[in-house]
Amino acid sequence: MQTTENKEQITVKKRKHSQFREVWKRFRRNPIAMTGLVTILLVALLPLFAGVIAPSDERNPGYDMQNWRYRFLPPSLSRNEVLNEYGEVIGGTGQIHFFGTDNLGRDILGRIAHGSRTTLSVGFIVLSISMTLGVLLGSVAGFYAGVVDNLFMRFIDIILAIPNILMALSIGAVLGPGLHTVMIAVGIGAIPGFARIVRASVLSLREQEFIEAARSIGARDFRLIRKHILPNCIAPIIIEATMGLAGAIIAAAALSFLGLGLQPPSPEWGAMLSLGRDFMLDGQWHMTFFPGLFIALMVFALNMVGDGLRDAFDPRLRTANISKKTFLRRTAQMRRDIQEAGGDVYGAKG
Repeated sequence: MQTTENKEQITVKKRKHSQFREVWKRFRRNPIAMTGLVTILLVALLPLFAGVIAPSDERNPGYDMQNWRYRFLPPSLSRNEVLNEYGEVIGGTGQIHFFGTDNLGRDILGRIAHGSRTTLSVGFIVLSISMTLGVLLGSVAGFYAGVVDNLFMRFIDIILAIPNILMALSIGAVLGPGLHTVMIAVGIGAIPGFARIVRASVLSLREQEFIEAARSIGARDFRLIRKHILPNCIAPIIIEATMGLAGAIIAAAALSFLGLGLQPPSPEWGAMLSLGRDFMLDGQWHMTFFPGLFIALMVFALNMVGDGLRDAFDPRLRTANISKKTFLRRTAQMRRDIQEAGGDVYGAKG
């Protein structure tokens, strides 16, 4: 026999499940957000199949397979093979270079696939660092307010006052170029966004009745923040995380473009852009076009997903994200109901 406490737990679990189901239901009704989600999933397949697209051998990794005889090949859908007069293959790489080759004869598609591992991993690691520190600072500042709030927020203002590029150059001068420099510089620059959003949410939640009720039964501050306040800040945190991931990818690519990120021959989308700019005037447009295209696609898709999540989590927009077909069907039904009631479609009585 179930006790009252067990029944309450089951009811809470069902309610939480139904809430996320409603969010997903509203999200999938948004075609722009679903397009962004599909784009992210397709780009996320590149790191998984990088070893298949550009396999390694005993001497060189897949992203650094050089062939100086076949440099600057344009994008093509046919195999790069040289045949003799008898139709026998006597040269060529034997591969299909969909995105062409670079100045060292390396396949650009293979380097983009291997570089996606670095770019996406840097973005997720930076997001994890900035979100953890930002949520911690924002929740503590908003919950305690007063002197603690002023102290933490002035620290956030100092970070905002320093340009990200200048901060990255300063960190690079101390630590030297590399992935750790990019992660630290971009991670520190992304902390204020999370801290300010969480602080604003906590300030509005700390005076609510359910917080006072939990405090009256002896709940400590840490439990109040962890169990009652932060779960109610999930929606803005998720939306900011989606936008923050896009910003982290752009910032990491920009720092690699300036030479502060991953060093050659390891591939990274921003570093590939930096390499390709030296050959743009020679007509080698494909060396910059395809890395830039993947950066733009990923950032654009993340922004579309972020906008879709914002609309899906907003309860005021529950009826806004309906399809055109549903809207027309409901409008036609409304007109039929009005006519059956003895009026016209504009509400005038007959």
